[in-house]
Amino acid sequence: MIAIPAIDLIDGRCVRLTEGAFDTARVYEENPVAMAQKFAEAGVHRLHVVDLDAARGQGQNRSVIAQIRQVFPGILDVGGGVRCLDDARALRDVGVDLVVAGTALVKNTKDVARWTAELGPILSAGIDARDGEVRIAGWEAGSSIQAVDLAVKARELGAVEIIYTDISRDGTLSGPNIPETVAVAKASGLPVVLSGGIGGMNDLEELARTAPEGLSGVIFGKALYEGRVQLDEAITLFGRNK
Repeated sequence: MIAIPAIDLIDGRCVRLTEGAFDTARVYEENPVAMAQKFAEAGVHRLHVVDLDAARGQGQNRSVIAQIRQVFPGILDVGGGVRCLDDARALRDVGVDLVVAGTALVKNTKDVARWTAELGPILSAGIDARDGEVRIAGWEAGSSIQAVDLAVKARELGAVEIIYTDISRDGTLSGPNIPETVAVAKASGLPVVLSGGIGGMNDLEELARTAPEGLSGVIFGKALYEGRVQLDEAITLFGRNK
């Protein structure tokens, strides 16, 4: 597993939400490009970026993402509002390594199949769920699809990994949902990145100690920005367990 810090973007600023609710947005950094550069200098190998404006259909932050790419040399994955081949192509063209599809997996399945045909192994399936049901459209709508079923479909569509988020844990600092994340990994046979709920170093230490089957990384944001996770310690912790 590797440690993956997150940058969520609204109006070009680095924010965090609680359980995906936009009215809970709190700004943690006015300059996300400077934040990405700090992560790079700290030795971060991968960065997770979510364009929340694009996710809710109210603009996009691609110019900021392009600037982040310029200062961050590691693996860069980007999600939020990636709903068609043109969106995926635009992110690929600015140098994004992995394009995260969420709503498109449910609404535009045939189009997503074309992504991998044209762009190669670039698809990361973003599966975001509450009580096991996949949520779409910036987490604001239900889908009547179970996360484990969409995980199987993601593999069939050519996804190279899954990022699984338990929405009820996201931004709450209450601890990750490891059993559901492992279930998604087992159903899909793909490496899965755990997201949502990391509250501090104790959660990361538990993940490193138990090394749950199928998990390839862990994303954290709010815990890092609030000083509950020390980035250098997290990198070292998972570096010992690769």
